[in-house]
Amino acid sequence: MSTSLSKQELENLVAQIKIWANEQGFQQAGISNIDLNLAEKRYQHWLDNNMHGEMHYMASHGIKRTRPAELESGTLSVISLRMDYFPGFAAHAMSQLQNSSKAYISRYALGRDYHKLIRKRLQKLANKIAQNIGELNYRVFTDSAPVLEKALAEKAGLGWQGKHSNIINAKAGSWFFLGEIYTDLPLPSDTQAIKNHCGRCDACIQVCPTNAIVAPYVVDARRCISYLTIELQGTIPVEFRKAIGNRIYGCDDCQLICPWNKFSVPTKEKDYEARHSLDKSNLLELFSWTEAEFLSRLEGNPIRRIGYISWLRNISIALGNELRKNPNNQAIMKALRNHKHHENPILQEHIQWAMAQASSTYTQTT
Repeated sequence: MSTSLSKQELENLVAQIKIWANEQGFQQAGISNIDLNLAEKRYQHWLDNNMHGEMHYMASHGIKRTRPAELESGTLSVISLRMDYFPGFAAHAMSQLQNSSKAYISRYALGRDYHKLIRKRLQKLANKIAQNIGELNYRVFTDSAPVLEKALAEKAGLGWQGKHSNIINAKAGSWFFLGEIYTDLPLPSDTQAIKNHCGRCDACIQVCPTNAIVAPYVVDARRCISYLTIELQGTIPVEFRKAIGNRIYGCDDCQLICPWNKFSVPTKEKDYEARHSLDKSNLLELFSWTEAEFLSRLEGNPIRRIGYISWLRNISIALGNELRKNPNNQAIMKALRNHKHHENPILQEHIQWAMAQASSTYTQTT
């Protein structure tokens, strides 16, 4: 780190960083210190209550997640960045969600995997800073390491943490990704506190299909559809299957209902626009993909990481929910039968459950 920079030079550098961030496609940048003491207490309470489910990595790094200098030695400041992702040309989210024969995929996963894109932009921004000050010790992150990114973003002035736990920006809603640059530069923080504007509104809590928002600002991942369809690799509990509806990858209900998202602006990034008609696909169409088609069509997409079996598992549940509404749908029954004898026992169980929804006679097997 260059320790020779004066206070004024550091302030000028922060102003310049925000300009460079915009040039790299970020809509906002903010600076924070690394004191996450309050957030650490809340996070530990969340872990102590096992609300992280089977996401063991959430606890495996100990204090590194809440103490940036423990993760990256020498860190003094964090540059937090926001990149909007809502795909403006995607099929209308609510109409897709309300059509039970369609597949609903979380809006963030319709296009290219954000990890690679944002990491590349963060690296370019860090290089730009280094070129201008001569030396920079840093590390970039985007949902890829034990980083308490929401707490850091809030401290950096990017927004406030809503009751659904996502960061909300008064001018941009909540449809955005976060990225961070840890650095040992003693950058002046954006100290202006962002007021929490949620007020008495609890729309996100009320709309959650599985009641996963167990208290304002507290999400029990074990009940969250995003966790169930993405992170959970095994059997999805029967008690949540009806509520999952046609959501085959993630869930956006708490964001779709949030009044602050009336201010969201469609992304300018072409990579975040929907690919392979994922914004308007039919369940049966996606269920018919072979594993080779799944791997090929979702190359470079975040969905690919859940694997083919979880993909079929999730769609099976959605097809079962559609069968409950239209029990005489022979096309769905035929599609389910074609996969009925798959060698994976977890997939078999979900398909059996789906088929049984036509007569509502299913009882959970032990």
